[in-house]
Amino acid sequence: MRAIQDADAFGVFPTPVDEIIEAAKHSVVANQDIDDHFLAKRSKRTGGVLKKALSKVLGVLDVAARTMHLDKTVHAAKLPFLKLHELGHGILPWQRDIYALTADCKQTLDPDINDLFERETNAFASEVLFQVDTFTNEAADYKFSINTPITLSKTYGASVYATVRRYVRTNARSCVVLVLNPPVFVEGHGFKATLRRVVASPTFESQFIGLQWPKVYTPDDALGKIVPFDRRMSRPQSIELVDANGTRHECVAEAFNSTHQIFILICPQAALAKKIILT
Repeated sequence: MRAIQDADAFGVFPTPVDEIIEAAKHSVVANQDIDDHFLAKRSKRTGGVLKKALSKVLGVLDVAARTMHLDKTVHAAKLPFLKLHELGHGILPWQRDIYALTADCKQTLDPDINDLFERETNAFASEVLFQVDTFTNEAADYKFSINTPITLSKTYGASVYATVRRYVRTNARSCVVLVLNPPVFVEGHGFKATLRRVVASPTFESQFIGLQWPKVYTPDDALGKIVPFDRRMSRPQSIELVDANGTRHECVAEAFNSTHQIFILICPQAALAKKIILT
């Protein structure tokens, strides 16, 4: 990818986001208070079409000035992805000619957003942050485990969520991660945690077509028992899933509590036994 090549950043860890932005001749103004007044002022100055956000604005790109403005509320772990998302708006040629000013929020930064325009910039940010296939190839050398993306998130300078998602989506094995909202204590029931999203590898999606996941998890159900409510991690445990053909599969599930969300990583035993060769 040219953005990485121009910064001579392949193989440099953590991924040098600021150097990549500088090589692309863009600049960053961080820790700002981006409110309606800020947006109105910037929109008036640019005099062009504004791509509006759906909620609280976290990042703004002045396309002509090649300057991104980042809100002061953005968590440090999310800054690398946000910066690269804004850069994508500025250097993807079919995007930079559409708007004079782009405004992004939590919804537009969601990798599962339906808007093609935003999916493209999210894909660009992920490709750069994880250095195209570099992360996938490195992760394949580790034992299949939730610990692998957690460890590599520090290497690449990415958030745990972004790294877990990349780990599963690009994995050659059949695997899936359930992302739950933080569990809430319920008197007499221990806790309950609601499902936020499901991220699956392409192989898992084709193997378990139409698999429906519960919306709520408690200590009384098989997956809820794995949730590390009062600790960081749970040990690998056996669960059973039924595929699209009605075949039952013994699977291994383990979980990690990041405090912001719960990750439950699941992989069929047969997939774990296979040797993965990347080409």
